[in-house]
Amino acid sequence: MITQLVSFHFQYKPPLQLQGPLSGRLSQSAPNPFRQSCKHFTEIPTKCTFFCSSSPALRKQGLSDKAFATRAASLPNMVKAIRVHELGGPEVLKWEDVEIGEPNEGEIRVRNKAIGLNFIDVYFRKGVYKAAALPFTPGMEAVGVVTAVGPGLTDRKVGDLVAYAGTPMGSYAEEQILPANKVVPVPSSIDPAIAASVMLKGMTAQFLVRRCFKVEAGHTVLVHAAAGGVGSLLCQWANALGATVIGTVSTKEKAAQAKEDGAHHVIIYKEEDFVARVNEITSGNGVDVVYDSVGKDTFQGSLASLKLRGYMVSFGVSSGTPDPVPLSALAVKSLYLTRPSVMQYTATREELLETAGEVFANVASGVLRVRVNHAYPLSEAAQAHADLEGRKTSGSVLLIP
Repeated sequence: MITQLVSFHFQYKPPLQLQGPLSGRLSQSAPNPFRQSCKHFTEIPTKCTFFCSSSPALRKQGLSDKAFATRAASLPNMVKAIRVHELGGPEVLKWEDVEIGEPNEGEIRVRNKAIGLNFIDVYFRKGVYKAAALPFTPGMEAVGVVTAVGPGLTDRKVGDLVAYAGTPMGSYAEEQILPANKVVPVPSSIDPAIAASVMLKGMTAQFLVRRCFKVEAGHTVLVHAAAGGVGSLLCQWANALGATVIGTVSTKEKAAQAKEDGAHHVIIYKEEDFVARVNEITSGNGVDVVYDSVGKDTFQGSLASLKLRGYMVSFGVSSGTPDPVPLSALAVKSLYLTRPSVMQYTATREELLETAGEVFANVASGVLRVRVNHAYPLSEAAQAHADLEGRKTSGSVLLIP
């Protein structure tokens, strides 16, 4: 009996053909018994070790076939992942081998096909949000194929295409273990790359316009970072609901995108004061709601842009955490202030399925157009983070394992 243990590195390569007997020795590199595409290699990399249970080398160790198989099965399954050992800039994102086990009861193992990059990943990398421990694998959004199912699960099977967003963190990996109740099936009408781009951002947009503040026809809304991943979806969704949409962006190119996505008025904040411009657009009345993912740079201006009894929805801090707000600042216009998170709006299985279902339905019907403007190899996550923080991206950004 020949047992071959080939590293994960070869899993997606063209088939290898056996050309001769294996050497039967345990070594750092064995003579190459394979050919690939009519090419011959002189030796196999050190990650690939071959064992022949009938060879004298193993028989001298007194290993039976059964004992040898047990030893082979106990070897760790390794995959590639991005790891953070210290907090800091994009350079702390390291491409490493990590061990992955088998799913326990209530869990599944998923091989990721596409991973969504979100600003919350930057917050955890910098330490704005605290990870449970160091080192950790970042990432809170992905779509992949189920490769193993834990004991007792009947509603998931190997081969299912599933999506997840939120916790547990750890999607920057070739494979990961997930609680089965945290994933949702991806409809056949939705491309996996689209699903990975829209899962977290789309569910964020859903709860912002449908539940946190329920946007209706006749409302006027202000969306900061209107050409970003969430901002793009907010403009489209609010427009579809009948609202007048005002968007802020940093460049003319992003202004054109925001217009295409349904913003009726676009303000390039580097060229004009958005508070004064909003006041002009609304004839001094202000907006019903501000969706602010920028934070420190826009927070006070956002409050100033609201109408009486307006809603300030702060759902991100890409420019930094705003200074503390005294309650008296809200009293001037009887304003509402909330700091929501998608995790609290998808806390139950029912909420998760309902939220994701509405997102996928709107994508399939054309209400939402997902802009996948950038894709990076997962190994280049550091560059993707640098570009995101440098405002060099627009729409959704994907990492591909």
